[in-house]
Amino acid sequence: MTLDDIIAREFPRLQTSEMAWLNSASTGPMPERARRVAIEQVEKRMEPWRYGSVEQFEVLDRSRELCARLIGASPDEIALMVNTTAGLNLAARALPFERGDVVVGTDRDFPANVYPWMAMAKDRGLEFRQVPCRHGLFDEDALVAALDEPRVRALVVSWVSFESGVRLDLDRLGAECRRRGVTFVVDAMQGLGPLTIDVRKTPIDILSCGAQKWLLGPWGTAFTWLRKDLVRQLEPANVGWMSVKGSDDFTQLVNYRLDYWDDARRFEVVTLPYQDFSLMNASLELIHEAGPAAIAARIAQLTNRLVQWALERDDMRLVTPPDPLRRAGIVAIAPRDPVAASTRLTAQGVGHSLREGAIRLSPHFFTPAGHVERALEVLGAG
Repeated sequence: MTLDDIIAREFPRLQTSEMAWLNSASTGPMPERARRVAIEQVEKRMEPWRYGSVEQFEVLDRSRELCARLIGASPDEIALMVNTTAGLNLAARALPFERGDVVVGTDRDFPANVYPWMAMAKDRGLEFRQVPCRHGLFDEDALVAALDEPRVRALVVSWVSFESGVRLDLDRLGAECRRRGVTFVVDAMQGLGPLTIDVRKTPIDILSCGAQKWLLGPWGTAFTWLRKDLVRQLEPANVGWMSVKGSDDFTQLVNYRLDYWDDARRFEVVTLPYQDFSLMNASLELIHEAGPAAIAARIAQLTNRLVQWALERDDMRLVTPPDPLRRAGIVAIAPRDPVAASTRLTAQGVGHSLREGAIRLSPHFFTPAGHVERALEVLGAG
């Protein structure tokens, strides 16, 4: 089955809708197969005797398997979370920092990858140092230079900027971190989907990613990957009732023993929303069926069109780097009057975001090329 066949089957509403949805960086629509699973889940939840613990845990097992496959990991390195922020807080609280240590991040990052580190620094006597951007973009060279400070213990970045769409070279940054013994933590929310990654080849230590945007899952579903040898070194800051060995035996729940699982389940705070992870599984199965590389290639075609259009106009400023190796699925374009442009786009049924003075467009692989053209026509009519 071709990619176009999959799109026709799984996203029929988007193909016929009057709304041109170019806002997957905010919320990705769930596919038709997830809708069917949702109905089934609600029906079962109305009769809970049909949905026992064995099936619930099978859902989570499948989630770990699908997430791991997406990034080249092992399921026992995957901890299921309810959002990206939960995984970043896990890293901030579980990593063995000492008073006076420095954590390096970047200015203009998404708040979910800023506030956990600010709070950690305040509570534990650390310094969270945000490297200034250069011309409004993450400054990769300055991030590398900041690692030379001997007190630096971790680098925390977003793979792709929510604001500008600039993409960081994780291989380069990871290699620089490894050379210095610095822990590398990545927020992959705006990168995974438009891009692919293999954590066996890219030297990352912790990666966190929600599913509600580019992975087409429901709100409240996410995962965090931890490098295998880190899993058993770190103790969870938030301990769930199923963080310990033997907790899956519901006949002996009061035999308390604080002996964490040897795998990443030790970081999960159960009870998780099983029905939502069932929908996430349906969406991830679709992504694997279509092929992550094929999806990334189709997104690149659509974003290339947006970039070239902006470069050809004198009345637009392309915020996103034009180099394909420095961007992903987000294209930020600043017209002379961004607020008026946003108003026009909304009135004409073009889904987008207004972020920091620019129009943010983020088509997915299912976005019809005609919807991209409509967005450009409306955007250029000011």
